[in-house]
Amino acid sequence: MNIADQTFPAVDSANEDRAQAIRDQLRDAIVDRRLAPGTKLSEGEVGTLFDVSRTVARAALQMLSFEGLVRTERNRGAFVANPSPEEARQVFASRRLIEPGIAIAAAERMTPAHVVAFKAQLDEEGRFIAERGPSARRSEIKASGDFHLLLASVAGNVILQRFMEELVARSSLVIALYGRSGVSSCGHSEHMNILEALESGNAERASALMLHHIDHIEADLDLRVRSGPALRQALEF
Repeated sequence: MNIADQTFPAVDSANEDRAQAIRDQLRDAIVDRRLAPGTKLSEGEVGTLFDVSRTVARAALQMLSFEGLVRTERNRGAFVANPSPEEARQVFASRRLIEPGIAIAAAERMTPAHVVAFKAQLDEEGRFIAERGPSARRSEIKASGDFHLLLASVAGNVILQRFMEELVARSSLVIALYGRSGVSSCGHSEHMNILEALESGNAERASALMLHHIDHIEADLDLRVRSGPALRQALEF
């Protein structure tokens, strides 16, 4: 289904802004795994929590559905997405097509101020990598994604930037679900190498490093299809 096929609730500009704000908060909770895959997102409950009408809540959920972070089922409602291994592969295939070109464009537009912003981002990323525990892991995944979003912003193409926002959100959910524990979700040292190439204006090297980097992220995922345990085994009877 493409955007032309989407039916969004009619909301005025103020309510549209509110729906987008709710979408942003729900998106952060999904990507951070505070809302687990499969969690039901009731329009009524969302409306009550954010003190808005069901129409505004529905608009926010449909925005997330279009981004692939929420799935809707007829007569059942909306649920946090639970991407399959094949969907995960498609996300990273899309990133391979887009991000090397973004790196080239960014290399041509880099300024000293951009370099300072990237180094600050990498410092934050490094702090989370040094920490331990589920909260630090979620923060690391988010910080790693923010590096790629900053790169898209520097590249200066608003359309590609919006594509990257969706891809990074989907990637973060995939990494949280399928990433191997104890391994960095998005190599910090590889980000540093990409920044060095960008700072020196070496667009081709930045592009090649980005492609290698995306391959590395996907290789860190365990996308093997497994059958779940029987009820008896799951309950340890």
